Amino acid sequence: MNTSSSLDAAPLHAATVVACLQESSTLFTLQLRLDDAAAQAVYRFAPGQFNMLQLDGVGEVPIFVISDPEERDVISHTIRALERVTRGLAALKPGDRVALRGPFGRGWPLQEVGGCDVVIVTGGLDCAHMVSVIHYVLRRRERFGKLVIIQGVKQAEDLVWREQYGRWAKLPDTQVLVAASEATASWPWHIGQVTELFGLANFDPDCAVAMMCGPDGMMRSAAEALLARGLPESRLYLSMERHMQCVADGSGQSQSDGTYVCRDGPVFNWVEARLLLAHKGV
Repeated sequence: MNTSSSLDAAPLHAATVVACLQESSTLFTLQLRLDDAAAQAVYRFAPGQFNMLQLDGVGEVPIFVISDPEERDVISHTIRALERVTRGLAALKPGDRVALRGPFGRGWPLQEVGGCDVVIVTGGLDCAHMVSVIHYVLRRRERFGKLVIIQGVKQAEDLVWREQYGRWAKLPDTQVLVAASEATASWPWHIGQVTELFGLANFDPDCAVAMMCGPDGMMRSAAEALLARGLPESRLYLSMERHMQCVADGSGQSQSDGTYVCRDGPVFNWVEARLLLAHKGV
């Protein structure tokens, strides 16, 4: 779960694109393989860690790894094409080359919460990598208790992988709660704010862990709702990746009171995260 390499001293690895899969109009999954077979064989990461992907002549950007930690053949990243570097990555074809540094960061405490119910809360468009946490739990179902998936989007069409949510809802000990602020009559889930769903969540607060990603305001409200249900602060975790600008440009913009989100996170326990969220612009 700890940072595996220093951000400044991490080696740069050449990598080849194995596949570029279009997930939606702006979202794609880039599968890479390190050119050095020995480096690929020893590459290890924890869910919630990220790589720096570098496109020659364009720039470098932090991207979360969405592979399963036990997968050894490829290293996968789901990316939203928003700016120059990510649009350049979206244009890559199998056989094209990039460079990779990492993994970096502190990931989710999945190794430490065996036997617990797992509550996953996501909101907005930039939490696609949280699907890898859901897959991690489902592939190791015997290690965990109930799985509660709570997802909020602004518009119904923003929900990527809608079919997966329907399949997950049919699985044993799995609850799926989805909300859209704006939706048509054909929308099968809740219409409204995602925070309105917490009263329906079925988990044991005495033996549960919550992991969330989304806009700061949503995470604050969700944290308050979960804590009100009796979830201990020590088992509430937030991903603060929206504030990792400095990892790419050296600007220090992700720093607050000596804490760098890119170096010390991006996953923080609520006791740490609430201090970060208290600083405007962090």
